[in-house]
Amino acid sequence: MAEIEREAMEYDVVIVGAGPAGLSAAIRLKQLDADINVVVLEKGSEVGAHILSGAVLDPCGLDALIPDWKEKGAPLNVPVKEDNFYMLGEGGKLRVPNWPMPPLMNNHGNYIVSMGNVCRWMAEQAEELGVEIFPGMACSELVYDDKGGIKGVVAGEFGKDADGSHGPNYEPGMELHGKYVFLSEGVRGSLAKQVIAKYDLSQGHEPQKFGIGMKEIWEIDPAKHKEGTVTHTMGWPLGGNAGGGSFIYHLDNNQVYVGFVVHLNYKNPYVFPYMEFQRFKHHPMVAELLKGGKRVAYGARAISEGGYQSMPKMVAPGVALLGCSVGMVNVPRIKGNHNAMLSGKAAAEAAHAAIAAGRAGDELSDYETEVRTGAIGKDLKKVRNVKPFWSKWGLVPSLVLGGFDMWTNTLGFSLFGTQKHGKTDAEATEEASKHKPIDYPKPDGTLSFDRLTNVAFSFTNHEESQPAHLQLKDADVPVKVNLPKYAGPAARYCPAGVYEFVSEEGKDTRFVINFQNCVHCKTCDIKDPSQNINWATPQGGDGPNYPNM
Repeated sequence: MAEIEREAMEYDVVIVGAGPAGLSAAIRLKQLDADINVVVLEKGSEVGAHILSGAVLDPCGLDALIPDWKEKGAPLNVPVKEDNFYMLGEGGKLRVPNWPMPPLMNNHGNYIVSMGNVCRWMAEQAEELGVEIFPGMACSELVYDDKGGIKGVVAGEFGKDADGSHGPNYEPGMELHGKYVFLSEGVRGSLAKQVIAKYDLSQGHEPQKFGIGMKEIWEIDPAKHKEGTVTHTMGWPLGGNAGGGSFIYHLDNNQVYVGFVVHLNYKNPYVFPYMEFQRFKHHPMVAELLKGGKRVAYGARAISEGGYQSMPKMVAPGVALLGCSVGMVNVPRIKGNHNAMLSGKAAAEAAHAAIAAGRAGDELSDYETEVRTGAIGKDLKKVRNVKPFWSKWGLVPSLVLGGFDMWTNTLGFSLFGTQKHGKTDAEATEEASKHKPIDYPKPDGTLSFDRLTNVAFSFTNHEESQPAHLQLKDADVPVKVNLPKYAGPAARYCPAGVYEFVSEEGKDTRFVINFQNCVHCKTCDIKDPSQNINWATPQGGDGPNYPNM
């Protein structure tokens, strides 16, 4: 095939991803220099279409970036009024008091928000400052300079046929070049993954760890609605099968966010995270809350959980990784958006100083130093052992040890040093022969739903004639290795029903990829035990269209 010729556009800074990190970087660059040329490229059909988060937002990132955000109408309208924490059994609950928890766990001063709507508002602020934002522009390739550094990305390639050839309406896209490229793609970004591998940025750091977060928005009976109430649970239904827990946040308009997180380092390949979420809603406490209500939206997204010790090197020649491309979630607080914003601000300040000094295409080491030693590093260092404790010893010991460790860290020391994570989540998966299948109740269609019904409420759409963006490194592995050895976990770990093992009489079992269902959560790329699935970006505008996640 002949080499594709593309037009190129030159910018000072090219930003991939219009999430909280990318938009913060764009805003800060323009605050520092109105004449600096900044472009933000977003694969979603609009800003916010692919944003899914809990979310209780710590406004410290917004305070640092736009101190007058209240006057400017930021959609932070529901302050947290009440904080509840429960341990669940199958039929009961035990309230965990707030007083023994470290101060950092207090949600006073935080807000229940839709991060999709926060990002839409941030995009408006960025555009008012002169930032160019192009939604529906997936970035499919990196562009390298003569020295092996990164000078840009390819965006806006459309019209490939299913076999990868150029269809009749093929558009090659454009190259967007910058003195620096910021990758703020969110968890397990496809370009960030390439950069981390090419420059070996994970060397000397622990492997990243992940969870799968699933979320529904419900409209409930006004009599049961308590605006500003935040509830977290642990325990049932996961038990010893996996780490994780739930969140229930009462926002405005009689709506609640109901979410469930399953840590992806579970051993038993029969664990079905989506069905654990559906089962959770039948707990008496949750069922009573949702009774008479209706689910209006659904989505899912991987969460970075490795924390302080898992953050890879964040810079390489010409490129910086921002926010969840690095992994800046404070796991016990279940918060990362504030750190994503602070990382965008720090990257912008480093790039602005470099460009002012006449530099381009080098490593923005000042950005990395600020992340590791500034507010983000301090936030994550205090809680660095909570996740490894949980992985090694389970729920109750980790609550005791993790709580103790967080308390001592607020005083500036830890008796446990920095614990290691060890295995990746894929490596943590054990062979099916060591475990028993789990019997999950069938969804009732009222409180709980099958995956395909729920995926319709993510408003996901993909152009079916394009190549599948879920790429198998070896087409034989799913049936010949993963099915006999691990009982075909892809059929369960995907929260959108993308993967199926289809058996027809007289024919060999087939592995079917329904990529049209994909909600871009990246779980398959993370959890596949053979690491045989590569998540690449589909054409721009495709995927979920979340209204106010």
